[in-house]
Amino acid sequence: MGFGFGYLVHLFCSLLVLQHLEMAEANGEKVEREVYDMKLGRAFKDNHLRVHASRDENSGKNLHDHSLSHVNHLDPELNVFFHVNELKVGKKMHIYFPVKDPSTSPPLLSKEESDSIPFSLEKLHYILQLFSFPEGSKQAKAMENTLQHCEFPPLEGETKFCAASLESMLDSVRSIFGFKAKFKVLTTNHLTKSITLLQNYTILEAPEEILAHKIVACHTLPYPYAVFYCHSQESDNKLFKVSLVGEDGGRLEAAAICHMDTSHWDPEHVSFHVLKTRPGASPVCHFFPADNLIWIPVV
Repeated sequence: MGFGFGYLVHLFCSLLVLQHLEMAEANGEKVEREVYDMKLGRAFKDNHLRVHASRDENSGKNLHDHSLSHVNHLDPELNVFFHVNELKVGKKMHIYFPVKDPSTSPPLLSKEESDSIPFSLEKLHYILQLFSFPEGSKQAKAMENTLQHCEFPPLEGETKFCAASLESMLDSVRSIFGFKAKFKVLTTNHLTKSITLLQNYTILEAPEEILAHKIVACHTLPYPYAVFYCHSQESDNKLFKVSLVGEDGGRLEAAAICHMDTSHWDPEHVSFHVLKTRPGASPVCHFFPADNLIWIPVV
């Protein structure tokens, strides 16, 4: 589940292919593609880049949102949280693992391209005009939520940033780990094709703890191009690789993290509602979807 520089090169090259398809459309070559739009309620296309709407306008934030006020507690995507004592062989867990088609994901821009486009709430009106999204549309609301999330102040002991290019992500991760540090990336891997997104999974083997003195987790956010919200917390976190099989036979090697100290978290954090606990009462664990990246230093 760990990948080095070769994986990043493969990822980057794949995304460059997607950019080529977008450029072909701009030059008049017809490229027909369905846009993966599960949470915004409809598929849509425009003349520029596409918003990958993985969350609706009321839940445009991610697992680490501070409040329940904008989260639908019936959302199946919340079936990712669990208690640390559930990490044992044979345990059945009801989990949501989205399966996303890379060909419909938003393109990853180069640093030069992303730096040329404003990325702030103050410039939202201009950004919507740039990508031809109407004010008040669901896409506009998703983009607004992403910008808000990126501009939220960090939690106590947290380092956070939003990255819109591979170069900026690597630069920021390097600044956290140290400029001479070597590091690798972990992800959740779907070993076989799974059709059912929300189902019971069984832990096949004893979960493997991956020792790392620092962890930077990067989560995708809905935007016309790829944007990652990344953060690292100075707290006792434990990272695991978990082998799972679903009821439909789908196999995964899933990345999971357990936040052992939640005493400083917002009492309205969605995980406390899901796990029926409170700040500091017990660790909070969750699985990562396959499009999230977890960076750890190589020792």
